[in-house]
Amino acid sequence: MPLTKPGRKIWYILPVVIIAVIALWYYFSSSGSSGPAITSKVQFGDFSINVTTSGELEAKNSENIVGPAGLREVRIWQVQISDIIPEGTLVDSGQYVATLDRTEITNRMKDLESELEKLESQFIKTKLDTSMDMRAAREELINLRYSLEERQITVEQSIYEPPATQRQARIELEKVQRAFEQAQRNYKLRTEKNNANMQEVYASYTQAQRRLEQIREVLKDFTVKAPKKGMLIYKRNWDGSRMGIGSTMSSWDNVVATLPNLSEMISKTYVNEIDISKVKTGQKVQIGVDAFPDRLYTGEVTEVANIGEQMKNSNAKVFEVRIRVNEFDSILRPAMTTKNIIITSVIPGVLFLPIESVHTSDSISFVYKSSGQVRQQVKTGLSNENQIIITEGLKEGDEVYLSPPEDAIKWKLLKL
Repeated sequence: MPLTKPGRKIWYILPVVIIAVIALWYYFSSSGSSGPAITSKVQFGDFSINVTTSGELEAKNSENIVGPAGLREVRIWQVQISDIIPEGTLVDSGQYVATLDRTEITNRMKDLESELEKLESQFIKTKLDTSMDMRAAREELINLRYSLEERQITVEQSIYEPPATQRQARIELEKVQRAFEQAQRNYKLRTEKNNANMQEVYASYTQAQRRLEQIREVLKDFTVKAPKKGMLIYKRNWDGSRMGIGSTMSSWDNVVATLPNLSEMISKTYVNEIDISKVKTGQKVQIGVDAFPDRLYTGEVTEVANIGEQMKNSNAKVFEVRIRVNEFDSILRPAMTTKNIIITSVIPGVLFLPIESVHTSDSISFVYKSSGQVRQQVKTGLSNENQIIITEGLKEGDEVYLSPPEDAIKWKLLKL
């Protein structure tokens, strides 16, 4: 391999070094320069303390579209939704909405039909056995009655016989008389017993019939239809998920979907445990809808939950808050995302600034005043998401920088 001469190697390295130096100079010179500083003026007026949350629109009132009401009576606890029309579909009264899975109830119906056939066979068999048993009992009574009459004739004819023969005839008569009376009592008991058996078998048979009729009536409702005209909205589960195809409907809560009344809307939102103490019913709310950023609505807090909930996939606790939307707008739909600014309090007649214009050093709060180029110490009060109250150090109309201007560290600090 030929060796590279030292002089030629330097010529290869030198351009790379020059380019690197130029790049470093450009980077540090551009990062060290600052653009024009932005200023803001101290304002005077009413100061709002707000809690801002995201929410979701719901209809204040809605009618439920329900599945079969008798699921628990036929011992079916859960049913899967096998088909449902798309959410947002406009439906009329009696129009098809959904179909529920019939597998379990069909199997239950087949089992009941088999049971009913067995009970019907048992009922017929018991009826025949009872008829034969009662016929035999009646034949026994008839035969005993004939025997009794024969013994009576024998006693009547024995008057010409010796006393021992007469005594023997009367004894035989008494035996047959007792046997006949016992047979009559047995016949009565046997009749009651057979009647009870028949009633028991018939009751089981009719009960199975009623269960089968009931399950057939419930099966008819596995095709769900709309009770009235409206827009179909899927039912929401406790975790916010929507019930659709493949979802499971409980027999304790047989709602498949809802028909909301769109004339009255609410925004359901959740406030964290830090801010919930500020939120009260009756507070005014500014509502924005993400789908229509150019439209604003007003509202009012109507409900604040007393018990918090665990936020999904988080350790944070939140409290449900319901906000009534004051205005009606035909474009608003359930499940639209909202931004809710809850005005928790209003402090009248105070000075305030953008919160980023106030800086802190060694526990001293100050601002950079444009007039005189000084750092003015200030005392602050309450703040909201964007602004902070100034209680001392500034007056209305004073102009301050939002961020430290160039060479601001050299500016003199004016203390209160």
